[in-house]
Amino acid sequence: MPDYKIAVLEGDGIGPEVTREAVKVLKKVARLTDGLNLSFENHAVGAAEYLANGNPLPESAFEACEKSDAVLLGAMGLPDVRWPDGKEMTPQIDLRERLDLYFGKRPIYLFHESDSPLKGYRAGEIDFVIVRENTEGLFSARLSQTRSDDEVHDVMRITRHASERIITAAFELATDRRNKVTLVDKANVLPSMVFFRQVFDEIAAKYPSVETDRVYVDAASLYLVQSPETFDVLVTENMFGDILSDLAAGLIGGLGVAPSGDIGDSCGVFQPSHGSAPTIAGQGIANPIATILSAAEMLHWLGSEQSITAAGRIEAATRMALADPANRTSDMGGKLSTAQMGDSICQKMEQSA
Repeated sequence: MPDYKIAVLEGDGIGPEVTREAVKVLKKVARLTDGLNLSFENHAVGAAEYLANGNPLPESAFEACEKSDAVLLGAMGLPDVRWPDGKEMTPQIDLRERLDLYFGKRPIYLFHESDSPLKGYRAGEIDFVIVRENTEGLFSARLSQTRSDDEVHDVMRITRHASERIITAAFELATDRRNKVTLVDKANVLPSMVFFRQVFDEIAAKYPSVETDRVYVDAASLYLVQSPETFDVLVTENMFGDILSDLAAGLIGGLGVAPSGDIGDSCGVFQPSHGSAPTIAGQGIANPIATILSAAEMLHWLGSEQSITAAGRIEAATRMALADPANRTSDMGGKLSTAQMGDSICQKMEQSA
């Protein structure tokens, strides 16, 4: 009988509000799923924790993440709380790097035609996953000190080890979906991307049944808007994945419905793709869907029959709740509060149980 211990990092801004709804949904689905036991342990992490105690990622919280079966994260960082060098605090990136969470999974799914700015797409016709390499790329320069008064260098780091494992993960994911992988790179300009493409070609040869495509990142931005239905799994470098994930979220209603998972070989951190949105924090209007769907991704990743069943229940209930265009928070043109949106999904699960 699965008994999972979940570390909950509510974080900053709207993080506590949306995480609270995800935990509510998880508790409800656990009650509806025979043999699934979930326990939750909260830990303070983020900019507010830095202001209170001087460390945005306390070692006790990090160790709790290591020891837990999975981590549910709300949102981290506040624009006005920065390190002395001017960068925002990003403990979520620290977690990725310290836990080697190399597989950034960003699912994109259209729940209702009214949610997309694109015309003519019905529910489910936009359905793809961006697979983002999480541990190197251009982000690898974020802690470097290569600067002077007149010049700063950021370095794009691409290694064979990291490239092989993220590209393999993309192909494995595609075999469970529609058997297509698109490489997104900038191999016409950057030597690092030429190498990334070389590794992609080597891995692709091991998956002859999977269709492949190779697209430059600027063209990919165009094609995602013109013909998003042609994509299944896209695999790309860290920075490119960061940017394209936000563009893709715009196709389905915004970051409020865009979940994500940062996954390693032995640990997974699941969080909404959006930030802490401090301008609306405490108003009870934040959209919890992305966090709730991230919780479903977490249950899929945990991998037991019971957790996978529970994940399916959350996803089905979300589709049922969003089938009514009026059943939305204000960011998507509705009038529901954060808590009401969470309650709606719980009610749909109850009705279909």
